[in-house]
Amino acid sequence: MQAPFRLRPAKPRVTRVNEDPELLDQAMIRVLGRGGDELLTDEVKWLSVTHKSFDHGRRGYNARLAYFGKRIVDLQTSIALVNTSTATLAPPVEDQYGRMPFQHPALERLPLLNNETLHTSKELSRVASVAVKYRLIDVIRWEPKSYSLKGSGSEKVSAQALYAIVGAVALQNGGQVAIRIVQERILSPLGLT
Repeated sequence: MQAPFRLRPAKPRVTRVNEDPELLDQAMIRVLGRGGDELLTDEVKWLSVTHKSFDHGRRGYNARLAYFGKRIVDLQTSIALVNTSTATLAPPVEDQYGRMPFQHPALERLPLLNNETLHTSKELSRVASVAVKYRLIDVIRWEPKSYSLKGSGSEKVSAQALYAIVGAVALQNGGQVAIRIVQERILSPLGLT
């Protein structure tokens, strides 16, 4: 709820907030590829690039879409690591009783999904670098806490907007379209395809 008048003077805005739908459409084309501006409705486009700090969360924001999109990106990252990893595995060793561990071709690369490889491949700064490449920060609607954008968390906000776009595409156009976009537009620039 908002009072009819302000008790304190308004703080000057640190950044300019995008209100131009043309800029948003151009950003969607950069992120989603040709025809990306037509994949989502206007309302969902604005929702996917709105952080909860904008307008104190009175309007809709992208947290739930980002959660869903992050799960899709995490799953596709794990699949890409299993399918394309070039690391060599140690040969199985007999234990003290002469037993050999069970082996199957489908389980060969599963040990490659350890915490270290998953953490480094899904690091926030790497995903944020993809968002910076697509100049997503220019259209994100958010209110930084300070004049330092990096100190205010611009990496996290950019990555969250990228995840939210993936989640919105998955909800509006289905999983196959979202998977294709994740593989071509996020994982490929990270070198994971």
